[in-house]
Amino acid sequence: MKKIIKTDKAPAPVGPYNQATMSENFIFTAGQIAMDPKTGKLSENDVRIQTERVIENLKAVLEEAGSGLSKVLKTTVFLKNMDDFAAMNEVYARYFQENAPARSAIEVARLPKDVLVEIECIALSG
Repeated sequence: MKKIIKTDKAPAPVGPYNQATMSENFIFTAGQIAMDPKTGKLSENDVRIQTERVIENLKAVLEEAGSGLSKVLKTTVFLKNMDDFAAMNEVYARYFQENAPARSAIEVARLPKDVLVEIECIALSG
């Protein structure tokens, strides 16, 4: 059984996908970018600021599903430029201080709306 997760506290999907889906004990989020859910505007062109907005968006989606950042099992980080890894990691580490999830970080040629970072995750529900 698949449950669709939707919240107005994170950016609405701009295509044929959902913010997250849940099945049994797992939540699978779509990639989040640095878009303010209230204004629809992108964060400044700074990877630290964008990473913070992205993780706050993920947090909102997970909380809507009855979960949270402490239950994240795996993240995938997509970076426009791997030179931004240390700056992204500095912000990321503030959110995942204990029992950090498994993670992959990948440099990509381009991200939606030309943002600097996008992150998706898999988390436990409840």
